Amino acid sequence: MIDPVWKTPFWPEGVAHMCTDYKFPLFKFLDDSAREHPDKPFTLFNGASKNFAQVKDTADRIGAFLAGKGIKKGDKIAIFLPNLPQFPEILFGILKAGAVAVSCNPIYTASELHLQLKDSQSKMVFCMDHPVFYPNTVKAVEGTDVDTVIVCNIKSYLPKFKAFLGGLLGKIPRAGKIAPGHLMFDDIIASSKPIPPSISIDPEKDTAIMLYTGGTTGVPKGAELSHTNFTYDVMAILEYARFVHGDGKKPERLYQKGFHSFLGVLPWYHCFGITVALLLSVKLSAKLICIPDPRAGKPPFTEVLKAVQKYRPTFMPAVPTIFVAFTNHALINQYDLSSLMGCFSGGAPLPPEVCKQFEDKTGSIIFEGYGLTETAPVVSANPTFKQNRKIGSIGFPLPGTDIKILDIEDPSNLMPRGEDGEVAICGPQVMKGYWKNPEANAESFVHIDGNRYFLTGDIGHIDSEGYVAITDRKKDMIIVSGFNVYPRDVEDILYNHPKVELAAVVGIPDEKSGEKVKAFIKLKQDETATQEEINAFCKQHMAGYKRPKIIEFRDELPISNVGKVLRRILRDEELKNFG
Repeated sequence: MIDPVWKTPFWPEGVAHMCTDYKFPLFKFLDDSAREHPDKPFTLFNGASKNFAQVKDTADRIGAFLAGKGIKKGDKIAIFLPNLPQFPEILFGILKAGAVAVSCNPIYTASELHLQLKDSQSKMVFCMDHPVFYPNTVKAVEGTDVDTVIVCNIKSYLPKFKAFLGGLLGKIPRAGKIAPGHLMFDDIIASSKPIPPSISIDPEKDTAIMLYTGGTTGVPKGAELSHTNFTYDVMAILEYARFVHGDGKKPERLYQKGFHSFLGVLPWYHCFGITVALLLSVKLSAKLICIPDPRAGKPPFTEVLKAVQKYRPTFMPAVPTIFVAFTNHALINQYDLSSLMGCFSGGAPLPPEVCKQFEDKTGSIIFEGYGLTETAPVVSANPTFKQNRKIGSIGFPLPGTDIKILDIEDPSNLMPRGEDGEVAICGPQVMKGYWKNPEANAESFVHIDGNRYFLTGDIGHIDSEGYVAITDRKKDMIIVSGFNVYPRDVEDILYNHPKVELAAVVGIPDEKSGEKVKAFIKLKQDETATQEEINAFCKQHMAGYKRPKIIEFRDELPISNVGKVLRRILRDEELKNFG
């Protein structure tokens, strides 16, 4: 048993050191809100809304449909969608069938999606009726176990006039011809009864969602996250968070019963977005504002500002680049953003000046946290009010979570207070393990005093006041606008180009995205290529955030004695230019 008391005099007042009552199926959040607040609006999208009772009804029908198609407990079902109102319905429907939701990045190319579907052994995929997403799905399912494709159109989720006008003017995205045998989402809902199968769920052992990550190696792996991993994380966040709900009031727990609303700018295929926006909103019976494309508008991000003014969200979980986009937006002063009470920042370090500018312009408070896909994801957070917040740190572990700083070379040794080492996590949010990868599991966990700790690959320390700080990354991972880019993933694709002999990818500082990808390429003998040629190849084979923004051709790349390209040397060369 881990020590429940985190040693600091700055622990938030009134917050328990342990979290209890979280071992239940994840879909209980939805069932509870639908029972207690059936008429409260849940998903808000383009002027239309669905209440909790309606969302539960659709989720129940999806559960029944899946069971009728022979889906068994533990089968994998992929979701290949942006932040559409169908997403929560599908997620909970999959869980109600006892299946595992495999959440896929909707901007993946066909080849990237194919690898994920094949490795996960997914049997079905939900995708969007869209001229890009649907054709990519059709290509991706070839040679996989997927035998059913369900296509989601947004028309039925729009107000009637908008749906009519959009159809009349051709503004509603459509894929065109749907392949024989592929099913339409609205049809399966209409033909199914809201009676999901009776499934026995062991919340601590049964996987709820599988998310792909590079872990500490950069090789994509499926992180198996149980129902309890997520229910604990939600309940622990709610125990830890304290906010002022009005002038002159003391910080207190978040109000429930539909008081709050969450701005869904984070993608829900990502663990951060699923937990801190989608699941938190369900638990609180709060509204969830669906934002499929936060960059939409002229200039970019204008539509998000409009959504804040229209829907009056109280919370916005986001990555630092979103806060940068808000504060630097040319039209920000034209919009009323005063509804925002709190913003959870994660995914990358938050520059102090960005924090100050955003808070000055909105009146909100940003509290920075830390987590990983493997931890569902939140591990720690700064206190959620300014008195105890320490900007630049990631605060304290959530109630019931422990953080240790271990010797990088020998993880059996603990580092003294104040000294850097590898950050290790123990808590109910730590994943079951990587799907079909015992070697990676053996490398990723260490046992200390009878407890299992996950080795994060991040370097940090605990300061004299008990605040945790992340100082570096052990792994070569690059963070672009909050998205993880693994050099090996990009390099493997570059090696598929017939002219490339060697490739190395590093991250370099960028004012807008935090980091950007730079590729060093050595061409094969007697070959010539242009940056435009490599860019076109990358556009065809990888998602936009992964693509190298800079390509440098070199006659030679630094190589170790065993023939490994030394990214570290190339990265150090680049960082000197920013010194």
